[in-house]
Amino acid sequence: MSHAVVWNEHLRLNNPVFVEGLPGLGLVGKLATDHLIDQFGMTYYASIECPSLPQVGAYHGDDHRVLPAVRIYADERRDLLALQSDVAVSPQTVSDFASCLTGFLVERNALPINFSGIARDETADSAEERSLCGVATGGGEETLAALDIEPPSEAGLWSGPTGAMLNVARTEGITSLGLIVEADPERPDPEAACTLIEDGIVPVAGIDVDVDPLREAASEIRENEQALAERMRESEADESSKAESLRMYQ
Repeated sequence: MSHAVVWNEHLRLNNPVFVEGLPGLGLVGKLATDHLIDQFGMTYYASIECPSLPQVGAYHGDDHRVLPAVRIYADERRDLLALQSDVAVSPQTVSDFASCLTGFLVERNALPINFSGIARDETADSAEERSLCGVATGGGEETLAALDIEPPSEAGLWSGPTGAMLNVARTEGITSLGLIVEADPERPDPEAACTLIEDGIVPVAGIDVDVDPLREAASEIRENEQALAERMRESEADESSKAESLRMYQ
């Protein structure tokens, strides 16, 4: 059974915004969330312990600690929570994982923002602007409308762990947001992550974020994260959070 463990009881948050960094198409959510954690020097706050997740010990440079694979970081000043994951969530545990994480967020009155990439035209120029749209549960539609974030232009399905989180929020009447950005389906897409930050996270959370370092390190990021992106493509479909047009199923 999945459960959350809080490692820093001293942090105080007031209706925080939560951004999730689970691996998905283009690694857009992971890249965006990792950038926020690094830029703000966010504090390790909690972990999601799930027996069905890969039983691995994570470690980071310049730190002796062994960490869990799925971690939540916090920034008191910005009222921000961010989930960082070094592993994918398997289809066998996705429902339990989503319910556990949602319960953790409800206890803290957090507004979850889930992310997904949607495959962009393969012929599009890599420097071309990515489009962003949004969906919501509970009262989230009002937030998206106030920020001029358009709904998707066509019907689709959102799969993977973030799709499961949106479905849990829908069934329980919880307010949450889902941001969908065009992304490269074959490799990590830092530019799409920048779009998520600039056009989605910044206006929703009311924070300032410098995305220049993310853009400047795009080549290095694509090289470092390519192996994870390839594992996601080769894994079962439900392990990867992604939005897909319903035309794919017709």
